Amino acid sequence: MSKLDELIAELCPDGVPYKTLGELGYFYGGLSGKSKEDFTNGNAKFITYMNVFTNLAIDTDISDLVRIGENEKQNTVQYGDILFTGSSETPDECGMSSVLTEVSDEKFYLNSFCFGFRLKDNNLLLPDFSKYLFRSQNIRKQIKRTANGVTRFNVSKKKMEQVVIPLPPLPVQQEIVRILDNFTELTAELTAELTARRKQYEYYRDLLLTFGDDVPRLAISDLLIRTKGTNITAQKMRQLHKKNGEVRIFAGGKTYADVDFKDIPKKDINFNPSIIVKSRGIIEFEYYDKPFSHKNEFWSYYSENKNVNIKFVYYYLSRNVNYFQRIANNMQMPQISIPVTDKYKVPLPPIKEQERIVSILDRFDALCNDLTSGLPAEIEARQKQYEYYRDKLLSFKEVTA
Repeated sequence: MSKLDELIAELCPDGVPYKTLGELGYFYGGLSGKSKEDFTNGNAKFITYMNVFTNLAIDTDISDLVRIGENEKQNTVQYGDILFTGSSETPDECGMSSVLTEVSDEKFYLNSFCFGFRLKDNNLLLPDFSKYLFRSQNIRKQIKRTANGVTRFNVSKKKMEQVVIPLPPLPVQQEIVRILDNFTELTAELTAELTARRKQYEYYRDLLLTFGDDVPRLAISDLLIRTKGTNITAQKMRQLHKKNGEVRIFAGGKTYADVDFKDIPKKDINFNPSIIVKSRGIIEFEYYDKPFSHKNEFWSYYSENKNVNIKFVYYYLSRNVNYFQRIANNMQMPQISIPVTDKYKVPLPPIKEQERIVSILDRFDALCNDLTSGLPAEIEARQKQYEYYRDKLLSFKEVTA
């Protein structure tokens, strides 16, 4: 019998109580009444949308600042608060949670596209337990059901009050945290090794993609043809998705649907190898060379110019993605516009040199990112194992009254 089994047998053999969030605490909003100028010369730290979206626990090494007046009334984030993203392009990415697990004397303010939840009794949940609990499958299912929308989905705080969570004894929570922390630490070690490999790749990529003044630079709008996506809802994508679909529709993040040619208008399907611009949240460029479309909030580029290798342009844009992310982060909900990419200039060496660079980078990319072999495959397997045990550990029998 494991230590966790012993604790459960001793402290909660008949199950644990379940309560709604509305019974346990209250929700509060992020920053209000702020203009773009308030974020250019700030005096106080604020937690961004991406800080909440990407981290189990809030990263408190914050460089994002907002101007707060001396007597200004704004909500501040406290130790143990559970923070949620308020909206996304898909229900699957709505209400992603992160927890402030560190005690600090500093004041932290919250992005207006997020909201917080505060317990009335801080002794009910350990913050480190909350960071795992609210990302578990059972709670995520409930949170996704609170999202409403068509092209963009927003979480309803009123419905969030009905989300039900378990309240195991604190020693049980502590043991679960210990187990899951060990899982995440092992994955972090593998990730660190992969990061080192990717840094090596980036070093050589930067060498290959650095050009002198003798190489002409042209705006993307002069090199490539921009295409629109298709007008489709996330709900429709879920209905049409099939295992062996002929056309992939991208919807942001890792969300996509594979559909048949008959399922969307032919004019909305791109048959050319292309660069897809994922323009919101985490800015990404994706190269895709099979029939595809995407939601019409995004755009894509392809080339009919025999002097342009589209994958060379993709590698160059990916190398400089931080430029686009910085521009996006100037918006409260990170995003870039079509003119930002259209006017961006790309160096254009001779086509033979473009092809040589692409060939080298393809080999590097496979070593660092191929999910069928090596470190990426091992990390993927470890992540699935972690998610399996996380959901198993966070499923409790409910005590009967």
